[in-house]
Amino acid sequence: MIIALALVAALPIAQYNAVIPGLQAWPFSASAGTAYSLIDDAPLFDAPGGTAVATLPEHDFLGENTVVVAVDRVGDWVRVLTPARQALPSAGPAAAQTSAWMPRSSLSRPVALETRIMISVSQGTLTIESPESSRSFTVGVGTRDDPTPTGVTGYLQARYFDASQRQSNHPVQLTSLHSTAADEPFGGSDGGLIGLHYEKEATGAVSHGCVRLGAAAVAAVNAVPLGTLVTITP
Repeated sequence: MIIALALVAALPIAQYNAVIPGLQAWPFSASAGTAYSLIDDAPLFDAPGGTAVATLPEHDFLGENTVVVAVDRVGDWVRVLTPARQALPSAGPAAAQTSAWMPRSSLSRPVALETRIMISVSQGTLTIESPESSRSFTVGVGTRDDPTPTGVTGYLQARYFDASQRQSNHPVQLTSLHSTAADEPFGGSDGGLIGLHYEKEATGAVSHGCVRLGAAAVAAVNAVPLGTLVTITP
């Protein structure tokens, strides 16, 4: 399928702080999924063969290859999870995770994702599951006013060191999930993104919606590939 470059360039970019109404909400799912690389900047559609609503760039906000996770397929079309929002919580109900469709021809180098991350808010645990093993860690979650979203599945979209958040020894693990309670719980400009990151205090209801990890948990999450699905349960 050939897409006009002018069409791709005119579409809004589906990045972590974007709000794009044409995207679709993605419900709870714990399937393993498949990760891909993009051949180039790729348009996202509201349905197979439907209307183009956004562009997913070949490189992310860090300048690195964008990780694409496919969760469904219809013919030559695949549904992928996106790092952008569909709506802001201040405007009404807002999905924590969005999805869209793209031609299979836009993707290359499939990688099966056998590992997944399961987070239980009520138990305050993060579990890394693979066919060979299961490891669990105690974590901190959101407060009552700024809760961690539950009943959702996203993916690890990026990891990096963020000195502005005092994260110079342990990389921040960014998911594609967003807060469903507030536009910017932390008062920054990250689009209400839910991250998995190190904090000395990493137990109980202590965050603005993100999941706080101890050093051992950060190291374990850092060892799984980008694209790994992250499911958060109540």
